[in-house]
Amino acid sequence: MFTGLIESTGRLTTGVAGPDGGRIEIQTDLGAELAIGDSIAVNGVCLTAVEVTASGFAADVSPQTIRVTTAGDWHTGARVNLERPLRADARLGGHFVLGHVDGVARLLESRPDGESYWLECSLPASLAKYVIPKGSIAVDGISLTVAELRPDRFAVQIVPHTWAETTLSDRVVGDAVNLEADVLGKHVARLVELGRTV
Repeated sequence: MFTGLIESTGRLTTGVAGPDGGRIEIQTDLGAELAIGDSIAVNGVCLTAVEVTASGFAADVSPQTIRVTTAGDWHTGARVNLERPLRADARLGGHFVLGHVDGVARLLESRPDGESYWLECSLPASLAKYVIPKGSIAVDGISLTVAELRPDRFAVQIVPHTWAETTLSDRVVGDAVNLEADVLGKHVARLVELGRTV
């Protein structure tokens, strides 16, 4: 489990080659703090470190991960958001993030708004019931608050720190981003759905 508070960014030294998946390698200072078998969220995708060095780590990406996330677009040289799992004795900032991507969206708008930034993303119909105004959503693994919601899109306000410390500043209109809806909202929606059918 993660919080959506990005610890660091890394750079892909080997990207994903095709639809059959493959191994990625990421250069990051977090490598010195990882062990083989550790989970790590890469742009919101929970992966397992299979090789570790002081300068980074490698992880395998499955065909299913390629199908349901932006991992198929990851290329050598790209910067990615990184977060290690939440420790049981740590404070919980952000919100509960599982690293299980629910869908892929497109960045529709990115513009300065005062000293902050305003980002608008498409909202897949399958996720619309889980997203509420002022609720939480993870975009490329980053815990964000829904600032504006329409039937087919949502907007978030990005403060200068988040803009500087994550890959959001690399994104351009048209780019794909990973979305993970709030897990508590998903459980409530499922319980309501089951209550209607029982």
